[in-house]
Amino acid sequence: MNRTWRVVAGLVVVLALLVLIGPFLVPVPALQGTKPVADLADQDSRFVTIDGLDVHYKTSGQGEPVLLLLHGFASNTFTWREVMGSLSEIGTVVAFDRPSSGLTERPLAGEWEGSNPYTRDAQADLTVATMEAVGAEDAVLVGNSAGGTIAALTALRHPERARALVLVDAAIYDGGGAPSWVRPLLQTPQMRRLGPLVARVLRNQGERLLGLAWHDPSRITADIERGYAAGYMVDDWDKALWEFTLASSATDLSDRLDELTLPVLVITGDDDRIVPTDLSIRLAGELPNAQLVVIDSCGHVPQEECPEAFLEAVTGFVRSLR
Repeated sequence: MNRTWRVVAGLVVVLALLVLIGPFLVPVPALQGTKPVADLADQDSRFVTIDGLDVHYKTSGQGEPVLLLLHGFASNTFTWREVMGSLSEIGTVVAFDRPSSGLTERPLAGEWEGSNPYTRDAQADLTVATMEAVGAEDAVLVGNSAGGTIAALTALRHPERARALVLVDAAIYDGGGAPSWVRPLLQTPQMRRLGPLVARVLRNQGERLLGLAWHDPSRITADIERGYAAGYMVDDWDKALWEFTLASSATDLSDRLDELTLPVLVITGDDDRIVPTDLSIRLAGELPNAQLVVIDSCGHVPQEECPEAFLEAVTGFVRSLR
């Protein structure tokens, strides 16, 4: 019996060592094919430093109102390419890359000034700071998917800066990040070691996720794939994506919808397989002052897949605010 227990104890020790030390023995190869941000920027790219963070943005049009465009998870300003020009006919349009995305600077732990830029609250505050950087007192906040989360949170944190909201397949009820019981595990040195590898695995699933975002994925061209891939050619994108993951947390937005009394336009595709269409319909019903537009034969990114219908809905809504 004593011999059996010694064997069991030995196995427990070995397993414990594997768990504690094993992750540090896993090789993390250096990223290949990354480029300086300057080499990835477009001709119309602009940069502004806000609280020590170099923020990439694009702008077009002039005058009032200002429309501030907020992209979703694993996306960037590229997602607005089909609609920025037309939206600029009704005012000034600004689209920026949220932290961990596109060409905006991606600081690692210990490198940022002040609060963690990857948290939702910090991204809402950065939204307002970006408005200030372009000279806008307020704006119509247009948010797609997780960008809709940030748009709504910005309106709650800074109600005087949000003239109206356009929530496009917005992640209001879901998308709270990892469960609370998992987060302490993600913060361990072992998972911090493996985190960039996890981020790379997620990146490798990008094509599948992009296909889920479209009602008709056969329309996704090689140029579209390259447009999204640019954000994964920046140094340390994998480590930054893991920092973003660690900063994720649940929100109470669904409990605060009655506070969003400003005009809201809710847009959804009728075939959204990421944020189910029924959730957008529910959202419009629970907001105090919302209109709903459901676009036929369209998925999670109507600004890309169904730009004409998207523009018709948004321009009509914005013009009604005057």
